[in-house]
Amino acid sequence: MSVELEVVEDPARACSVMLLSAVLGGGHVVLTGGSTPRTAYEELAGALRSIGRDFGDATLWFGDERCVPPDDERSNYRLAKEALLDPLGDVATPDVRRMKGELGPDEGADDYERELRSAGSPAFDLLLLGIGPDGHAASLFPDQPTLAERERLVIGVAEAGLEPYVPRISLTLPAIVGAKQIVFLATGESKADAVAAAFGPDAAADPHVPASMVAAAADEITVLLDPAAAGKLR
Repeated sequence: MSVELEVVEDPARACSVMLLSAVLGGGHVVLTGGSTPRTAYEELAGALRSIGRDFGDATLWFGDERCVPPDDERSNYRLAKEALLDPLGDVATPDVRRMKGELGPDEGADDYERELRSAGSPAFDLLLLGIGPDGHAASLFPDQPTLAERERLVIGVAEAGLEPYVPRISLTLPAIVGAKQIVFLATGESKADAVAAAFGPDAAADPHVPASMVAAAADEITVLLDPAAAGKLR
């Protein structure tokens, strides 16, 4: 396990640079939702436009999704479409493998499981995650049975631990920690306690802090933080 903590003034921009490298390398890249990732996606779209490059052979996957239609304002796919895909205009878009939240948690999870396995269960080149104030990662929430899943790559989450309180679809821990590089992106004081619990010097794999279980099992993790989110690290 290797966890690299980077405290920077603009984590979204630092994240966009890492995404750009993975995309231009034709990698399998896993996206997440949230306001800070939105900014990173906007930065990535701007970088691709400015250098006149497209996504090449890159494939975009999703780490989790809310069980809503793809045009719903709560959809992670909609966020990525608005912030990253639509702004590219006539620049060639990547192969996008969205989670079909409209199918519901169980059928949607089965569908994405088939999608991943039909693609050869690729080892993701870069997997982007946020961390919730409760320590959740993707849609793996504290103390839920989903944390114990070890056979599947994707699982349905019947009950969300935080708003919006809609069922979810999520990659499982084995699918997440199999990524070549995992990047956590966190900003703001509201994330400081969770960041310290997951990545601080006393952190250990704890089902009450799912992000800590990712940190304990993965080979390489980069944690991009602003000073506020890093405020309780010792």
